[in-house]
Amino acid sequence: MSPRIDKHLTDSDLAAALARDVRAGLPSTPKELPPKYFYDARGSELFEEITRLPEYYPTRAERSILEARSAEIAKVSGADTLVELGSGSSSKTRLLLDGMRATGTLKRYIPVDVSDSALLDAVGLLAEEYPSIELHGVVADFEHHLEQLPQEGTRLLAFLGGTIGNLAPAERAAFLASVREQLSPSDSFLLGTDLVKPRERLVAAYDDAAGVTAEFNRNVLHVINRELSADFDVSAFAHVAVWDESAEWIEMRLRTSTAQSVRIAALDLEVSFAAGEEMRTEISAKFRREGVEAELAAAGFALTSWWTDAPGDFALSLATPI
Repeated sequence: MSPRIDKHLTDSDLAAALARDVRAGLPSTPKELPPKYFYDARGSELFEEITRLPEYYPTRAERSILEARSAEIAKVSGADTLVELGSGSSSKTRLLLDGMRATGTLKRYIPVDVSDSALLDAVGLLAEEYPSIELHGVVADFEHHLEQLPQEGTRLLAFLGGTIGNLAPAERAAFLASVREQLSPSDSFLLGTDLVKPRERLVAAYDDAAGVTAEFNRNVLHVINRELSADFDVSAFAHVAVWDESAEWIEMRLRTSTAQSVRIAALDLEVSFAAGEEMRTEISAKFRREGVEAELAAAGFALTSWWTDAPGDFALSLATPI
């Protein structure tokens, strides 16, 4: 059957969001930018490379859980519809789809992503691999368009990859509450979370020896230069990864080696950087089971299942609306 695509987000919406976030984040103290702007075509390629690095364990760990537990997840959830937020290439999703197909419940897949090109590519491939299911892609921002997601079937809403760790605690609470509002009592929520572990492993995962993560981090400046006619001297910025013990998150930052004044022509904005000044580009929170359970409960969920990989590096939790 032919795939459907709903578009709630356009290129002009994305451009306006970038302009708002740059205007708000660069004049602030300390300076900061949201991590979602890493992911233009080049940034997405770099992230795929990061997932294959020996230091970067989260993707492999989550995949190992899905390989071992997808059929069980499908059975426990009882879902016939998989909804995935931030679906990207839907590569790991195939494990969940196969698990649902093996239990005989799979009827449809609803991938949700901000990139219409990535979504169209993924849906095209999936239509060949899963010809008997409904494919209903949604171009949307999961932080703003949850209420517009399709309501068909008994849904398993998946948010994988540890992406929830990029949200600050108040943002996580608001997001989880929004997810709960959109789910019916028969639906389920599958959440991927990276777990707390020794500082050395965490910092290495975000500051690899080959420098791929450094290039990925600096890519946000290339995006701003291109999209907003800015003149960042990208080569002057060094990648920094720091473990914040009290917050239990990794911070990625960019540190300028020289004082510079950056002109962002599209915004008619001048931003000054002192030598050695740092700008935060990402947080990546790490979790403990009791914290995940408490945050889910505060949003109106009951944690019903918890799975980790063999070393206990990463977790998938299944929750149901209370």
